[in-house]
Amino acid sequence: MHTTRYGSACLITLSVLSLSLQAQDKKDLSFRQIFRGEATGLYQPLPAIKGWADDSHYIEYRTAGGASKAWKVDAATGKAEPYATPPEGANVQVRNHDIIYTSAEGTETQLTSDTAQERNPTLSPDGKYVAFTRANDFYSIEIATKKEIRYTTDGSDVVYNGWASWVYYEEILGRASRYRAFWWSPDSRYLAYMRFDDSQVPVFPIYSEKGQHGYLENTRYPKAGDTNPAVRIGTVPVTGGKTLWADFNEKDDQYFGAPFFTPEGRLWVQWMNRGQDNLKIYEINPDNGQKKEIYSEKQSTWIDWYENIPFLTGGKGFILKSDKSGWAHLYWHNMDGSLNKQLTSGNWTVKDIPAIDNKQGIIYFTARKEASPRTDLYQVNMKTGAITRLTFGDYFHAVDVSPNGSYFVTTYSNLSTPPKMALLNNKGKVVRELGDAKGAQFSQYNLAETKLQYYKTRDGLELPMTITMPLHMQPGKKYPVLISIYGGPDAGTVYDNWKTPLSTQWWAEQGVIQVAIDNRSSGQLGKMGMNYIHRQLGKHEIEDYMDAAKWLRAQPWTDTTKVCMTGGSFGGYMTCMALTYGADVFTHGMANFAVTDWQLYDSHYTERYMDTPQENPAGYSMTSPVTYADRYKGLIRIVHGTMDDNVHMQNSIQLVDKLENLGKHFEFMVYPGERHGWRNSVKNRHSDNEMYRFIYSYLLERPFPREFEQ
Repeated sequence: MHTTRYGSACLITLSVLSLSLQAQDKKDLSFRQIFRGEATGLYQPLPAIKGWADDSHYIEYRTAGGASKAWKVDAATGKAEPYATPPEGANVQVRNHDIIYTSAEGTETQLTSDTAQERNPTLSPDGKYVAFTRANDFYSIEIATKKEIRYTTDGSDVVYNGWASWVYYEEILGRASRYRAFWWSPDSRYLAYMRFDDSQVPVFPIYSEKGQHGYLENTRYPKAGDTNPAVRIGTVPVTGGKTLWADFNEKDDQYFGAPFFTPEGRLWVQWMNRGQDNLKIYEINPDNGQKKEIYSEKQSTWIDWYENIPFLTGGKGFILKSDKSGWAHLYWHNMDGSLNKQLTSGNWTVKDIPAIDNKQGIIYFTARKEASPRTDLYQVNMKTGAITRLTFGDYFHAVDVSPNGSYFVTTYSNLSTPPKMALLNNKGKVVRELGDAKGAQFSQYNLAETKLQYYKTRDGLELPMTITMPLHMQPGKKYPVLISIYGGPDAGTVYDNWKTPLSTQWWAEQGVIQVAIDNRSSGQLGKMGMNYIHRQLGKHEIEDYMDAAKWLRAQPWTDTTKVCMTGGSFGGYMTCMALTYGADVFTHGMANFAVTDWQLYDSHYTERYMDTPQENPAGYSMTSPVTYADRYKGLIRIVHGTMDDNVHMQNSIQLVDKLENLGKHFEFMVYPGERHGWRNSVKNRHSDNEMYRFIYSYLLERPFPREFEQ
């Protein structure tokens, strides 16, 4: 069943008015409850269930006497016993620049002792070695003997072994990698690692105002169209010796994704061309480094990297999730790469594969199938292709599945139901309810409801947004609109799940209509929707937001002189576009650390969607808010950290320069020393207060409450 569409403004208005009548005997949340953590009784904690000990026992952390301990709980009976070997087991960490090993029993051993900083210590699967990088060279140490093995010697300020170049860290390996660019083989006999040469990558200087003379932080940062790092990928025996490099020419204009090891220990390497429209997987011969193509995929727009490749036992192949049809689906391939069969299809999106039951030939997967703003758990029979939904109701389900799929825990909610937790078996039957986040005092408060609403784009697409109406609405009164968005490709924010920030309730009490909108590239319409934005990143997205905002502006409760957008990073870019390209629709904006010209952002992210500036000059011009600065007529606040090493402050400065040259009035706030988002809690609070002050000054036209500054 699809989510109810609230097609009429009258329905929303009437439902809000009837709710306000029922709510007269309830109380509003106070400032101190919302912003200072004073108790509300709204919520109670759900059980802390973190993973599975085996296919029939989940792990629950319970706190007693101030200590949190792991318990192994029998899924069938609920009987619990202390879990003697917590999932962490032995671990390693860096303390005071050195590596500290802690055994499963809790005994600590210091493995290194030098002045240099060790980074990313990583235990081998057999627990005998720790691999790490130091000064851009690659090492490991044998735990039992403390014998150190050095694999590379050419690390420098531009050559990094096992340590990622910035663009790989940010865009390919991901921030969770913490720059780690090495991987253990499953049998602990080999390590795969990447070697980066940044010598030809342009330097971007970031200025710090600190001290009497300030200083420059020089980063090797390839902007769109620039030279990328030269990369090699190879394997080295854990005991040391020569690196066997995979047979690629490091001077080719190419990218490598995170590699995979097959169950037999063969190295598979992901390769992509600079245009990012051809992805190949190669198997590397462990004797000579020669590559053999296993899989090749081409798309007319772009392809995303594989984050994991589940292998089937017994050499029966592997599963790929590809969106080549326009929607992400599962494909079963034989080990030689040939297609065995497509397992799922249709105009819906597969998300993840949390478990595979190899014995029964069943794959468990999550998908946005019943309705795109929700996720559910399903199973597909590999023989028959039959798909079974295992979750229930009109809820968003976040699931934790046992290793073979016999049981799963779901935390489920929707926009009107706070989270609950239940344990189910692989027939979709509820074994028992585990918890309800709704607290004892929940029914005693006036709480603004968030509703799902669909809007139509100018070319007929249907997309969702959420609307939180003000509490205590007065008939005939018009209210300001605050639209909070991100807007980047496959990064939607509109879901049919419970929204917890209490600050939402504050603005509802103050009389602000709060809105979140997804555009066509958000993931709601799969890759089909994303493909629209190729070579014109930002144009369709802002037009979709304009179409949604036009619907909002047409409602009787909207103050059309106060339609504000706010967001950070891509959301900041969208806000800059809203106040320039969309100046006839949006009146106010708060743009945080925004891209203002895609020529100024990094190569891998930008070119995935835009190609290079040399290949697509018209696309780069048409998607820059600087191009439309002459249309600006509302009020924008531009905010940036001076040492942002991701979206450089250069972006905001160039827009500021253009607006000044056009004689336009705007606001500009800088945060000295801050990066991409604020890590300093004092600056963070200041930034929040300035945002709140903007809302009071321009949307509510009321004095800024003193409580915020106390």
